[in-house]
Amino acid sequence: MQHSDTLQRFMFENSNVRGILIHLGNSYQTALERYDYPAAVGQQLGQALAASALLGSTIKFEGSLIMQIQSTGPINMLVAQSNHEHHLRGLARWLEDELPDNPFGEGRIVITIENETNDERYQGIVSLTDGNLSKAIENYFVQSEQLQTRLWLAADGQQVVGMLLQHLPGQEADEDVWTRIETLGATITEAELLSLPTLEILQRLFHEEDVRLFDAEPVSFRCSCSRDKIVSVIRALGTDEAHDILAEQGCINVGCDFCNQQYQFDSVDVEEMFASSNPIPGSSSTH
Repeated sequence: MQHSDTLQRFMFENSNVRGILIHLGNSYQTALERYDYPAAVGQQLGQALAASALLGSTIKFEGSLIMQIQSTGPINMLVAQSNHEHHLRGLARWLEDELPDNPFGEGRIVITIENETNDERYQGIVSLTDGNLSKAIENYFVQSEQLQTRLWLAADGQQVVGMLLQHLPGQEADEDVWTRIETLGATITEAELLSLPTLEILQRLFHEEDVRLFDAEPVSFRCSCSRDKIVSVIRALGTDEAHDILAEQGCINVGCDFCNQQYQFDSVDVEEMFASSNPIPGSSSTH
């Protein structure tokens, strides 16, 4: 593995074409450890994580991007999320361990963008045609953003690599630059994506172009769940509902689907959370 958990932007000088390359290693393995994913499901999850990070890195504000796949196929649900700090999390639900060529069947991708500074939310929906995640995301940019975009994704049991090329609007001296760069990008193979570091990929594809490569940015798996957030959820249920759960189960157990962390609240915890508007101190969370 040449690069682990980095995102690097690049641009083609004197043009409106930009690109991003992402390598996921440790963060991908952390996501896989949360559940006993079959290899084929894990690879699809990895590609979705890389795609969400690539899409999220195009956002100009502090916020997050959530990509949710809903389908009738063996992988009937997949969620991948990234934010402006390149923190990733994701999970998949599947019905079969052995997947066909199209593991999603008929489906759609719902992309939600949340702006943390003003609580604005934007949502776009695109069909998942032939189970091809890359093609669906390309269509999303054309339909929702009117941006010509190409995306390549590759995953094995150890790492995930993704490359995005995008043509921004504006006047250019070279009218053929996008066609040329897109054609060159399409010559990349999955084996090259998975084996070559970023600089070698760019040299291999675009050695005749004037490319500026920016510094690598770190990427990590990090879940946004917390005890305080779970307390808010329980408070929203109301005191009667919370006490009914306590009477039936002896305690309230809440698990995070993304990271599998478990939060446990006993009767003392529940009394304290409803007696005060402040989050209760300490933590009874278990892994």
